[in-house]
Amino acid sequence: MATQSPLASTRPKALFLASEDRFFWGHPLPVARAALRDGYEVIVATGVHSYAEQIRNEGFRLIPLQFSRRSHSPGREFRAIRELRHIYRSEEPDIVHHLSLKSVLYGSIAAKGNGDPQMVNAVTGLGYLVASSSWKARLLRPLIWKVLQFFLRRPNQRILVENQEDKQLLVTKVKVPPERVIVTRGAGVDIDAFYPSALLEGLPVVLLASRMLWIKGIMEFVEAARLLRAKGIMARFVLAGDTDPSNPTCVPRQKLLEWQDSGEVEWWGHQEVMVDVYRQASLVCLPSWGGEGIPKVLMEAAASGLALITTDVPGCRDIVQDGINGIVVPPRDRAALAGAIEELLKDPVLRLSMGRRSREIATREFSQTAVVRQILELYKELLRFRPAQTDNRSMALR
Repeated sequence: MATQSPLASTRPKALFLASEDRFFWGHPLPVARAALRDGYEVIVATGVHSYAEQIRNEGFRLIPLQFSRRSHSPGREFRAIRELRHIYRSEEPDIVHHLSLKSVLYGSIAAKGNGDPQMVNAVTGLGYLVASSSWKARLLRPLIWKVLQFFLRRPNQRILVENQEDKQLLVTKVKVPPERVIVTRGAGVDIDAFYPSALLEGLPVVLLASRMLWIKGIMEFVEAARLLRAKGIMARFVLAGDTDPSNPTCVPRQKLLEWQDSGEVEWWGHQEVMVDVYRQASLVCLPSWGGEGIPKVLMEAAASGLALITTDVPGCRDIVQDGINGIVVPPRDRAALAGAIEELLKDPVLRLSMGRRSREIATREFSQTAVVRQILELYKELLRFRPAQTDNRSMALR
């Protein structure tokens, strides 16, 4: 495990705030690694479940939080914000990088009047808030827009979004100046780690890799599998990903087990090494209802040289070009989804051609190297506007 340098206090501090360590490990990790190489002291403040040792072994300083996406207790939420205020006061970070909507809100509250560090607020897809038609989501939407208006319009920050539609939403609904909203491609994809593999023999595998949420189109995928089996079309239909009880649209574990026991689909659960999962796939589906940023699964599958099927919603259509590297269907349309899967299952030459185009698009547009460089340049831009009393730390970057 890397030890902390005795000169750490002279380096600029970058603090990453995430509700769960699994989210940090799966998304902004490449940015944190690059920041460490670039001379920052990197601190990760997160709810710890599975990745504490890995985070420390990267050379990052870990601050475990009593912070959870699952909590709905006002008392617990107040304690979480108080905990963050104490951390921001004691650490005095130069840059704080808030990851996901709850971290953006709570971290912004904690930073207010508390050194006012430069902030990067990653609004990585508005998910449930935008895509759900439930009464709870409809009730929350106006309130969230008002809260975001208060916190996201300050000059000492930039907002990261993953597609142009989300940028337009923040500009129009939250009234954020457009120059402060930066479109990135998540953390990009490592095109050296994800690469095309040899064609597989045997039954083709149709893969949906995602958190097991209704809004990811899980039910539509299962129903499409039923329709195709009824027509005598043979394939393995695979769900890869874990449940997420903290999300209101979580698919119950029992339902997933029922589908698996019936033989309708295979449920592989959480997969640690996604490279190996894509190597078993013939094509990849993400029939999302919407609320995506830029889906990591589609970027990885594209880099893996796979044909893609997705829905005509923001983020998804940024990756899949209909008829070029995949097929785009209307959201919540099981018949259209089944038709797209059938077309690609029956035409392996088309699948191969679309897979080659996927790889070309991923290499050209979603390279992790380019995305990480973009975010580090943003850090440097923000540090140039840091108040004079903290310039001694930011000198390390000049």
